[in-house]
Amino acid sequence: MSETLIKGADVVVTMDDDRRELAGADILLKGGVIAEIGQGLATDGQVIEAAGCVVTPGLVNTHHHLFQTLTRAVPAAQDAPLFGWLQTLYPIWSRMGPEHIYTSAQIGLAELALSGCTMTSDHLYLYPGGAQLDDSIAAAAEVGLRFHATRGSMSIGESKGGLPPDALVEEEAAILQDSIRVVDRFHDASPGAMLRVALAPCSPFSVSRDLMRETALLARDKGVMLHTHLAENDEDIAYSEATFGCRPGQYAEDLGWVGDDVWHAHCVKLDGTEIDLFARTRTGVAHCPCSNCRLGSGIAPVVAMQAAGVPVGLGVDGSASNDAGNLVAEARQAMLLQRVALGGDAFSARQALELATRGGAKVLGRAGECGQIATGFRADIAIWDVSGIESAGSWDPAALLLAGPTRARDLLVEGKAVVRDGAVVSFDLGSALSRQAALVKDLAERI
Repeated sequence: MSETLIKGADVVVTMDDDRRELAGADILLKGGVIAEIGQGLATDGQVIEAAGCVVTPGLVNTHHHLFQTLTRAVPAAQDAPLFGWLQTLYPIWSRMGPEHIYTSAQIGLAELALSGCTMTSDHLYLYPGGAQLDDSIAAAAEVGLRFHATRGSMSIGESKGGLPPDALVEEEAAILQDSIRVVDRFHDASPGAMLRVALAPCSPFSVSRDLMRETALLARDKGVMLHTHLAENDEDIAYSEATFGCRPGQYAEDLGWVGDDVWHAHCVKLDGTEIDLFARTRTGVAHCPCSNCRLGSGIAPVVAMQAAGVPVGLGVDGSASNDAGNLVAEARQAMLLQRVALGGDAFSARQALELATRGGAKVLGRAGECGQIATGFRADIAIWDVSGIESAGSWDPAALLLAGPTRARDLLVEGKAVVRDGAVVSFDLGSALSRQAALVKDLAERI
């Protein structure tokens, strides 16, 4: 059984149930699991020296659209709110194909890894040019992150009152059939799974209520989770009230979209009644602060959600609305926004880091095995070099979100190196970046 010893960390921020922070600690990894935590540990295997470093659990990203790494900073979409932003980008996305989905996933996952992320979900809800969920799953296997692929969908196009163009929507029977296919082929429910599948109709304004209801029934029959966008901005609320005669929380409850097997992205505009509903049903939320700022959607009521008992994790959202996929930077933004809204003592650096670790693991149904540095948990570890200029002068190196690096020195997933000395080592990132540049140039020329 392979062993790795992380030796002599300045601080290990465990995020365990006691929130321990251990000075001068070692972590022994065996067979993809954390075997021992202490001082003076030894091994005959690999040793990673961690002096001058803070060690944390690998960060967890609960919401992304990896295909959007090909459409960052598109000029016509730079200053548009959500609906206009989508309508600008849909025609570009419709020109993609399998290579676009695969390459964009590689780049997006590498960017996450460099920011300390070991586990991510991805919401792929369009399949142009014969693309499939299989394409992003193949990319994740090469990069080496723990992956929660969601089979997204859109079925209500412009001709039927929806937002997306008709060319990007699918027939609902075909969506359900392919959902069965990808769950049966790829979903791994076993402990320590590297790949799980969830079902994820895109949003209330791009699918029918029938599809939402049928998807919920199918997911529960298959034992997989459910994901969608909900209550993202004022336009979203107005659409729900005008089209369905209710707020988004009621819409979700009526269709079976609440429970501990469900997580919703954004939830910026949840009211008190909806927060209580999510708390009572243990429905999760993927908080995406940078995207919410970029699109002017607002500040999600994270403190109120947590106080009520709603499970909350972090998501970077797509790179066309965030423009970055840096999860530690996302955690800092979450901290800052809650302070802007509620005061300077409203949300601490450690609370925000908790959202990005054990909070995200809980939202994705992995609370018992990921998101903590504790014996028996998966060996998903981020190592941060705090000897550089970003942390210079810091009295509290463990307060990474106040004064710390935004790029991990080392990243281990299941005990295997994905990032070493600040560089991705699991695949050829340079070649992937060259392919991405060519694909972006081609898309721009065709538009």
